[in-house]
Amino acid sequence: MERKLFGTDGIRGIANTEPMTGEMAMRLGRAIAFLFKKAKGQHRIVVGKDTRLSGYMLETALASGICSMGADVWLVGPLPTPGIAFITTSMRANAGVVISASHNPYYDNGIKIFSREGFKLPDELEAQIEELVLSDHLQSLRPTASEVGKAHRIDDAVGRYVVFLKNTFPKDLTLDGVRIALDCANGAAYRVAPTVFEELGAEVIPIGIEPNGENINAQCGALYPETVSRLVIEKKADLGISLDGDADRIIFVDRHGKQVDGDKILAICGLQMLKEGRLKGGTVVTTVMSNLGLDRAIKKAGGKVIRTQVGDRYVVEEMLRGNYNLGGEPSGHTIFLDYNTTCDGILTALQTLAIMKREEKDLDELAKVMESLPQVLYNVEVKEKKNLSEIPEIKKKTEEIEKSLGESGRLLVRYSGTEPLLRIMLEGEDEERLHQYAQELVEIAQRYLQ
Repeated sequence: MERKLFGTDGIRGIANTEPMTGEMAMRLGRAIAFLFKKAKGQHRIVVGKDTRLSGYMLETALASGICSMGADVWLVGPLPTPGIAFITTSMRANAGVVISASHNPYYDNGIKIFSREGFKLPDELEAQIEELVLSDHLQSLRPTASEVGKAHRIDDAVGRYVVFLKNTFPKDLTLDGVRIALDCANGAAYRVAPTVFEELGAEVIPIGIEPNGENINAQCGALYPETVSRLVIEKKADLGISLDGDADRIIFVDRHGKQVDGDKILAICGLQMLKEGRLKGGTVVTTVMSNLGLDRAIKKAGGKVIRTQVGDRYVVEEMLRGNYNLGGEPSGHTIFLDYNTTCDGILTALQTLAIMKREEKDLDELAKVMESLPQVLYNVEVKEKKNLSEIPEIKKKTEEIEKSLGESGRLLVRYSGTEPLLRIMLEGEDEERLHQYAQELVEIAQRYLQ
């Protein structure tokens, strides 16, 4: 079934235009309630959001749709996406729904769904929801009278999540003496993140904690690490932490204001867990976009790296299949399955800070465990996403480049899952040669795809 609503991470678009309308949210609420209701017992759906203005509109419509199918809604208000996954599982709810467009500007919004176990839905379940939303199947199945659902608000959701996060930090450590520059992106973590770090003893210099519905991700947060970098330098902080709008993603900045990406955090945490015998299967799971330097660092220590297609939910699916406990993406999505079921920016910060305290090293020192190879990325706008294997010239050129790079580099050519773009990524020892190869591929792609 061709996807009409769901992309690589839920449904997303400009708020109040298709598909992110109140009408669609109501139909989606009905479909979720119908699909996740049990034959017996309580029917609970947790709904949370970030700080976007349109969140009010979509929250109300979703709740109405859920109640109209006989399930109860538990509203948690603004809370990070991983916090909603946590609340869903801790309350034994049937499902959880997050209203957020993550790092997108405020005028966009999105909806993603968690199962009762706290995991993002597989493609098959998303296809079922699409079918229910786009058909009239549920029209004749609406309950009436006392069978209609109710809406409740969980007033202490922030407090519950704060306690959960603090309990993931080693009991024998504190953050006393650590000075943190913290950018909450005017998003869902604006209350949670400062509270967690302060209660563990850190001195926190927060920005991006005054959301007004329109300033989420506006020149702040994970897309703009230079903002927290300036703050680190100005305030002489030990490190900077930059979250995105729904706080499932994190970008670090060291004491010198230099960015430390998700691959290096995976290397730092993976090697520490390997050293302590806590890395299940001796394996880190990541995507095809991660730097080859990560593979080399983990392999040198006796571990291995497994790659999946782009998307944190595919990383989680592979982790569950292989019983692994650490995975993530270079963009800053990191999953610690020993603690939570999805990417969690604040949790990732706590695990990294614990290593800094345990090893008595600054972040820039820890980051030296991995040396990144030069990587170049080109995007080509396309009119049609044709099968690349059926374009002989592209196929021939990719084979030539792969043969030339050998084991000292990588080539990845793929279509974007959300935009009309062909992405060309090259990695290797010689950056100048990588750019040359990429430009050759770009010229061919423009001839056949534009």
